[in-house]
Amino acid sequence: MANRIEVAMQANQPDPAGEAVRLKLHEDLHVTVESVRVIDVYAIHADLSEAELEKVRTELFTDPIIQTSALNRSLAQNFDYVVEVGFRPGVTDNVGRSSLEGVEDTLGRDLGPDAAVFKSTQYVIQGISEADCARVTKRALANELIERWAIKSPVEMAALNHASLLDEPLVTDVSDPTVHEIDLEIGDDALLALSREMMLALELVEMQAIQAHYRDPATVALRKELGLPEKPTDIELEILAQTWSEHCKHKIFAADVEYTDAEGTTRRIDGLFKNYVKATTDIVGEKVDWLISVFHDNAGIVKFTDDYHFALKAETHNSPSALDPYGGAMTGIVGVNRDILGAGQGCRCIFNTDVFCFAPPPTGPSWRTPRCGGWRERKWYPHGQRRHCFSRAFPWKAPCLCGYWRTYPRRSERRAQRRKSRPARRQNYHGRWAYR
Repeated sequence: MANRIEVAMQANQPDPAGEAVRLKLHEDLHVTVESVRVIDVYAIHADLSEAELEKVRTELFTDPIIQTSALNRSLAQNFDYVVEVGFRPGVTDNVGRSSLEGVEDTLGRDLGPDAAVFKSTQYVIQGISEADCARVTKRALANELIERWAIKSPVEMAALNHASLLDEPLVTDVSDPTVHEIDLEIGDDALLALSREMMLALELVEMQAIQAHYRDPATVALRKELGLPEKPTDIELEILAQTWSEHCKHKIFAADVEYTDAEGTTRRIDGLFKNYVKATTDIVGEKVDWLISVFHDNAGIVKFTDDYHFALKAETHNSPSALDPYGGAMTGIVGVNRDILGAGQGCRCIFNTDVFCFAPPPTGPSWRTPRCGGWRERKWYPHGQRRHCFSRAFPWKAPCLCGYWRTYPRRSERRAQRRKSRPARRQNYHGRWAYR
């Protein structure tokens, strides 16, 4: 059983995090509460002595000037309900990982491969009904896709007698390392069912193309020569599905589109990207001299001054940010920052940019609160542009665009066309991989 350390602001100190939650509930959900206090909970799953637990509690987790903390004891008091929110088993817990490193550094020893720290957050709410508490928890305090929660009244908290509100999110399932052979000699309906069951996200024509490839006598002979099984393995199908995914292949932009305009005229477009994005850029490139490298490297490069070029990379991150704001933000950081650093022969980093696109609030009872927060607060470089766009074109899916800019010495231009840089990678104290 894990030992639990709770950390909160002292009673005579303001609680900025709790006040931010109180305002969020009022502004986003129109729920007015008297007060919200936030308690950080660290569940330490490791074999530590009482003295070691006290050491990390006082030296690592607690700021004695403004905070108070307790070991295996609840700090919640003067409330109507307590809500504790933590990650589901298997979800990456970056704060927990960093905390484990901090515990090991503080104690000066390795705690072993099975040691872990699980981070959760308690919201001590005063002036709220049970129904409103359940509603705000699901809509504002937790993301049910990746998080779980518990709601307790004062009576229920007393019955717990300082025990944890949430169980440890330990992963108990054991993965199957066996490579399985997949029989593709099946009908069309079974091919589609296989795509759904394996979560390949492939259409029938794509499954049929894979089926035809493994039926090809040349493929059969080559696999036999290499000692591979006659049937494809699950790993092979997953690699093909990943390669043909929308994320990697951009099938929608490359597909044939039949478009009917407002006058009723119908025409066929042979690829949106080829005919509109790339073709338009090629036309501009014939008229200007400042497009240095477009569609050839990890980022676009344009002429900036006589000594420097300017590089830009931007991506949309609405889908990952909608599922998990923090994780979606991290994909943006890794994506745009990595690609800029991987363009040419490297660069000096300048700033990030982001654009959030929302429907005009409010648009009625179906209006959704955006869940894209977290991207801008967790980037390593300053912001040069920040914009919010409100349009009725974005009522159900709020696009999040993140970008990254940097300077690039012109003297490296010719060499950059021959060789791309390989940025060094190192791990900072918080356990996140950073490209430098």
